[in-house]
Amino acid sequence: MARIGVLSVSDGRDHVHARNADFVRRKQAELVASLRSVGHEVVDTSEPLSSGPGATDAARRVASAGVDLTVLYYAVWAFPRFTMLAAGELETPLALVASTDPTEPGLVGMLAAGGALDQVGRGHHRLWGEPDDAELAADIGALATAASAVAGLRGCTFGRFGGRPMGMNTAVANTDQWQRLFGVDVEEIDQYELVLRARHADQGEVGTAREWLERHVGAVHYDGDKLTPELLERQIRSYLAVREIIAERGLDFSGIKAQPELTENFATMDVTEALLNDPYDWNGPKTPHVCATEADMDGALTMKLFGHVSGTPVLFADVRHYHSERDLWDLCNSGQHATWFAARSDDPAVNLARVELFPEVFFFPAGGASVRHVAAPGTMTLGRLTRSDGDYRMQLMLGEFVEPDAETTEELMRLSTPEWPHAFARLDVTADTFLSRFGANHIHAVPGDHRAELRAVAEQLDIELEEWTRG
Repeated sequence: MARIGVLSVSDGRDHVHARNADFVRRKQAELVASLRSVGHEVVDTSEPLSSGPGATDAARRVASAGVDLTVLYYAVWAFPRFTMLAAGELETPLALVASTDPTEPGLVGMLAAGGALDQVGRGHHRLWGEPDDAELAADIGALATAASAVAGLRGCTFGRFGGRPMGMNTAVANTDQWQRLFGVDVEEIDQYELVLRARHADQGEVGTAREWLERHVGAVHYDGDKLTPELLERQIRSYLAVREIIAERGLDFSGIKAQPELTENFATMDVTEALLNDPYDWNGPKTPHVCATEADMDGALTMKLFGHVSGTPVLFADVRHYHSERDLWDLCNSGQHATWFAARSDDPAVNLARVELFPEVFFFPAGGASVRHVAAPGTMTLGRLTRSDGDYRMQLMLGEFVEPDAETTEELMRLSTPEWPHAFARLDVTADTFLSRFGANHIHAVPGDHRAELRAVAEQLDIELEEWTRG
């Protein structure tokens, strides 16, 4: 949950403010209680802003508390200059919220303040409703979560293991643009560093990890060639190596090129990437570390934002095929499908029981395990940050992961690559629209409907939002 600052704005005439102060305090208390009831941390001031110095001082106190979003609340007519003075002290996104109680002109106060901010080019959001309205609290919460996600990017470091994979332009972004728009630095790391460190991983922990996987996954299909205990351990060693580099270099999220150097001469990174993105490993619960297959920079950035607003791991997949006769998309690739998506359970054993490790296919002669499962059904938010003529946009849609019956699932998997993980999805967009306009071969997904938060993310980043529905 986010941290929200709340400042109520009042009338600057002493006699009017004296009449209105208790009404404003009561409305603000109701709003604060509503926000706290759904888990947000709220920093508020008890006294409404009724003077220039008071507005400045109160805004500074809220700013110093490190809030993600500041709510300027209008229960009565309020002098717009107090809003302007407070806004001058605040670097957070602003939400102007008006009470809809008809006995006082709160809407008038909000519109006057919003117009003043428009005139100086200060962006803000506008909301209105009764202070205890659950829908209003949800709308404010979405803005605050988005603000937290955007602020959370600033000062982050992305670790890029390797360069552009297989000539894939959409996997590479301009580092200057990242620094300017998102405040994210990029640390370039040669994949050979991963290989070197993997050789020196602790054999005791490697053995423990292999046995943990063998014990918990549905099956390990060793074939004596492309998947052996030694190759699986090499993938585990790679995970330990990347984890060590993440800690040493302070990486907040990352991506691994893999193809073709590692996949032809060392091992695939499927196990490594799945474990990094999972909320657990053999040592117990952990915070997922976003790691994108094929060192996809915009994919990783999307995953970082999606993960922040959802609080869950994020799916990474190729848009493999559209089965038009079933209106079903096969989202599948060899790489980062966190095992958590197999059942989306808090219990790793439940997820892993639905996972099988298969020998890698002909694309990857070095071998290793592919982490196969079918993503559990449910409502999903899907999309990606893409670029058009150098400018970022967020392409966004709702969808549903479905789980066909066992016979149909096997048939569909055989038609593509059965050894790889799959998510079968129905999207709230026509195939013609999607295939004509989606700006990459990789797509990302999180459970639930998080479009409100992601709309706000796009607005706060000042990037285009392209949201699709069948309607």
